[in-house]
Parts: sequence; C-alpha cells; structure tokens
Amino acid sequence: MAEVTPTGRATGVTVVGLDAAGAPPHPALAPVLAAAGLVVGAARHLASAPVPAGADTVTLGPLAPAVRRLTDAVAAGVPAVVLASGDPGLFGIVRRLRAAGLPLRVVPAVSSVAAAFARAGLPWDGAAVVTAHGRDPRAALNACRALPLVAVLTAPGAGAAELGAGLVGWSRRLLVAEHLGAAAERVREVTAEQAAAETWADPHVLLSIGDVATADTAPADTARDRVAPGGMRVDNQPAAAPAGGWALPESRYAHRDSMITKSEVRALVVARLRPRLGRLIWDVGAGSGSVGIECASLGAAVLAVERDTGSAAAIRANAAAHAVDVRLVIGRAPEALTGLPEPDAVFVGGGGVDVLAAVAARRPERVVLTLAALDRVAPAVGLLRTAGYTVEGCQLSAARLADLPGGSIRLAATNPVVVLTGERQ
Repeated sequence: MAEVTPTGRATGVTVVGLDAAGAPPHPALAPVLAAAGLVVGAARHLASAPVPAGADTVTLGPLAPAVRRLTDAVAAGVPAVVLASGDPGLFGIVRRLRAAGLPLRVVPAVSSVAAAFARAGLPWDGAAVVTAHGRDPRAALNACRALPLVAVLTAPGAGAAELGAGLVGWSRRLLVAEHLGAAAERVREVTAEQAAAETWADPHVLLSIGDVATADTAPADTARDRVAPGGMRVDNQPAAAPAGGWALPESRYAHRDSMITKSEVRALVVARLRPRLGRLIWDVGAGSGSVGIECASLGAAVLAVERDTGSAAAIRANAAAHAVDVRLVIGRAPEALTGLPEPDAVFVGGGGVDVLAAVAARRPERVVLTLAALDRVAPAVGLLRTAGYTVEGCQLSAARLADLPGGSIRLAATNPVVVLTGERQ
C-alpha cells in the first residue's frame, strides 16, 4: 500500500480511474494531483486532467519506461499519480504495477464494463468478464459460446467483428458499446452476422447475451438448483463446476436404446478432455449428448455433431434440462465437420476410421475416443500416432451393485470399453 505522511500526502503511487461513463472525476483526484511530482497517463488522460505545472509527466506507450520512472519517484519520496480508464483494477494497469512491486493506492471509477451494462439497462451480477486484449482471443470467444452472459474487453483485431464472426451459429444477441462517456458514444444491439460485417471504433465493449432455458421440469440438483430466471447461476459462479457434480447416472439423461456413455466411462472421458472456460470441445457422434453436456457444465463451449434426428432431439432436451448451451449440428461425420470452428479437444463417440482421420486432420490438442470392439483399437492407435499424437489407453470394466431376491446383493458387470487419448506432440 502507498504510505501516507503526517501531512496526508501519499508517498507512493496513486492510481486514479477516470470515469468510463463520462461522470465528473472522483473528488480525490484534485488533491492528489496538486501534490504530485510525477503524473503518468495516456495522452488523452493527461490532456483532460488538471496536471500541476511543476509536475513531470510521462505519456504512456510502452509500460516499462513509465514503471522505471515510477520506481525512481517512489525511491525519492516523490508522490506519483497514474491516470487510467474506469476501474484500473479490472484488467487494467494495477496488475502490472503490483507486479513491479510498487506501493499503490487505487481510486477506481465506473469501469467500461459496468458502464456498458448500465447503458443497456441490464443486471450483470451473473456475468463473466473476459478480455481479448493482448492474448489469444479464442478464449474470450469460447466463453461467449459457453455462457449466457459475457462481457468482453476488446482490442484491435479482436473486437466485435472478429468475435461476431466466431459466434455465427450460436444463438446470441450482441451489444456493442463504443466511445463510452464521450460525445460520440454509441450502444447498438446486433446479430453475430451484423457484428462481423461492420467496422467498430476501438476500444469498445462487447456484451454477449444468450437464452438459456430454466427448465422447470429439470430433475433435482440440475437446472432449478443452479440457474435463476434469466440464466444467472444462483451460486454466483458463472463458470464454476456444477453443484450437482458430473459423471451423472444415465437416468439423468434422455437416451435411446441405452445409447449413452456410461457414467464410469464418462468420468474418465471428461477428465481427459479437460473442459474449462475458454475451450471449445467437439462431441462427435454425440448420442444423448451426455459427454458434451458435462463438459459444458464445467465451463467449456461445446459443439455436438449427431446424424440421428431422434438423438438430436434428446440432446436438445438434455441440454435444456441441465441448463447448458450446446450447439447442435445435425449431419453425418466426417462431412458435417467441414467448416466448424477449430476445437481444443474432441470426443469421438461414434463413427469409423474416416471420422477419426478427419478429426486428427484438424489438429486439436487432444482426441479422446471409446471403442467396444478390440479389432478397432490398433488401427485407431496407429492413425493417431501417424498424425503426430502420443497415445495412451486403458480398458474400463465396471461392476455395479444389484439387488437379489431375499436381500442379497450381486455385482452386475457393464460392457468393457477401451478409452484412448491422443495428445498432440
């Protein structure tokens, strides 16, 4: 923390947010600026603030020179002020200054995210806030694909146009907030296709809004326990593990002719797929959709591919019952895989060698498949190794407790299954 002298002057670094919503500066700004010997900020912030005539200034570009000047000021006991946008603790400069070991006092203003939700008249206590600035934007895109309410701090080349293009095929409303707090402020609601076709001012905030059913007919410990009206989770954790767990019994899913990955196998498969917020997982030959739905419950974006229309109806019903958003593509693999967004991991629950070959050709980080026929194991392992994957596998066989007449208990064996995991080298 910044130290305070007996006269009340801060001797460390005071980081002051300038209101993204256009409100007057915080009352603390004037006195800390009046006492400052060094003021750091973007050109627009320095121009808009009452910087004292005797203070040194540093215009932000690369951060390293500014950090050196701030470090020298702290060592010399010179009060320093950093001007930033909105709440500088929200994906802002506070993290970098703390990493440099600088003593900080932070005076936040309304963040651009809070301002965007306010302009739209929307609550955002159930929203996930992510950034596409300075990092791979696919994680932010997949968060929008997975969750019903996401705010994205954008960057040039990773804004509403690019994210909109990646959300085509997902049921999303997009609100784009440009020039917040300025005379040119504009907040528009558009479709993903419209967002992709337009040019947007930088920086802007994107709100991605989905429609997740609350499923009044959902079983206990599923949708009713986790989701409030409007899609917000009641546990205040928009991407946390589901309270009801995963590897759920088959009875928790609608399925046809027992065409469902058994819970014991599903537990290992989901673990191998490593679902989390920011990843996109394909469930190919989805059947009941149980694997993909449990990955979605753990925060991943999920795209299910299924050729059978009856099974497709079950996937839709199961996704609604578990209050997750799974994009469904009805078609026969491998043809149905053409043009789909690149996955991070793929579960192949159905199809032959041609499907596995098509999946491996897309080069996801991980490929997981289950096989009941032993004569298909060696060709699958060979194909994945030829495609550049290291492969590990195991055979799972479970025996479940079953009651016998008279109160006795026996073990009822389930069908053994081979689980293969390919990891890209």
